[in-house]
Amino acid sequence: MQPTEKYQKKKIMVEKEKNRAPVVVVMGHVDHGKSSILEAIKDLKITGKESGGITQHIGAYEIDHNSKKITFLDTPGHEAFSSMRSRGARVADIAVLVVAADDGVKAQTKEAILHIKKAELPMIVAINKIDKAEADPNRVAQELAESEVYLESIGGKVPVVLVSAKTKENIGELLEMILLIAEIEDLKADSSLPATGVIVESQLDPLKGSTATVIIEQGTLKRGDVISSSTTLGKVKNLEDFQGEPIDEVGPSMPAIVYGFVDVPLISDEFKVFSDIKSANNYVKEKSAEKESEKRSVTIGEESINIVLKADFLGSLEAIESMMSEIPQERISLNILKSDVGEISEVDVNLAKSSNATIFGFRVKKSPQVEIIAERDQVKILTFDIIYELIEKVREVMEKSITPKIERIDLGEAKVLALFFHGKDHQIIGCKVVQGEIKRGAEIEIYRDEAESGEKKLIGKGKIKGIKRGAREVESEKSGEECGIFYMGDAKIEEGDIIHAYVMKKEEIEGI
Repeated sequence: MQPTEKYQKKKIMVEKEKNRAPVVVVMGHVDHGKSSILEAIKDLKITGKESGGITQHIGAYEIDHNSKKITFLDTPGHEAFSSMRSRGARVADIAVLVVAADDGVKAQTKEAILHIKKAELPMIVAINKIDKAEADPNRVAQELAESEVYLESIGGKVPVVLVSAKTKENIGELLEMILLIAEIEDLKADSSLPATGVIVESQLDPLKGSTATVIIEQGTLKRGDVISSSTTLGKVKNLEDFQGEPIDEVGPSMPAIVYGFVDVPLISDEFKVFSDIKSANNYVKEKSAEKESEKRSVTIGEESINIVLKADFLGSLEAIESMMSEIPQERISLNILKSDVGEISEVDVNLAKSSNATIFGFRVKKSPQVEIIAERDQVKILTFDIIYELIEKVREVMEKSITPKIERIDLGEAKVLALFFHGKDHQIIGCKVVQGEIKRGAEIEIYRDEAESGEKKLIGKGKIKGIKRGAREVESEKSGEECGIFYMGDAKIEEGDIIHAYVMKKEEIEGI
């Protein structure tokens, strides 16, 4: 190829690549206003739809500002959703770190900073709630500096915008800053290529089957395309935009809901478009073989409980499983027999019945028929709308399932000096404590010297019902002291015998 031809070919390829919209991930501490900022940007009405005011799974939203598009990923802000937040950072081009002006940097803020830095994303800090009387942006800037985030306002390089989601103050300036950073980053994509992208959410819709929220990285995804992730494939039956409106195709940086996967695809998984089903199937087989060796081992405790886990979205499922994996399992193992999206079914109940499992559901429904079957088969179904409440209940079930250990605590020994009274199943004996101490209520073992071997032999067991020092009742007696013991037991004690006192203590389960 001649130099001129090379230049012309390169020029044609460059011309095919055009500027694309930035994909922005919004991060920060719970209640600092991430969803409220998105609502202020485009009246997305997110906050009112979320249980407990916490965003429970990743959503993708597209807005238009001054004829330029921006795609937002709204990620959970609670520390419980570390894996989901990390996934969000990997798909994005720019990160907006939201910090409340009246609350400052929190543990989740620091965690979000780590994810942003790890993903090497350009960062914009949005200091929210500046309308509040307690707002102190300067204090926020100093706290961020302690986490090595140096804002432009204090001589650093990280841009900052002071905003109020409540009054919508400076929301336009935040969007302008995002577009400015996007221009500097010079984001480009070729829409003429077969589509590739990332799955940011997935679920099993009761009516429409397996669905996935995707972000297109390159190319254009069209209705009818053969699509495959690393675990499943399908043909795109329908496409919807982020508002649920039908569309025929979706291009770079755009979010879309895809219908047509055979099974629910894994979130954070990449997908590709193939020319035919056979090629897509070969891709799944190849990727499945790679993942087979990556399966994590399970720590087995002394005991175990079984659960069936159902959730609305795969993102929720991933967050729940991640939190469950952090529950200590040295004493009792948590066996997740089935982890799936979709409604609780009769199949789930049958599995739980056969394996003595509890069904945990997160934001999923169960039909009246399933409830009847579960009640008949005595299968417990527990459903939740807040992930933390689900996890706390799992911990509670695990704690109640632990069989407490019974520990033997040796107290001391006493030598029998005299026999005062002998009844059918009790005796009063005189003793001298030769080691440790003896206590009222303690169990005892009785040892006697064998004439032939000279070794002590266990001849029986019993219990100390009372101890007297002279005429006075006492609770215990220590080494070197003499006392009278009221003994209960079948073995007949003789002078010279050694009684070994001990107690059996039941372990207290303080929590796991």
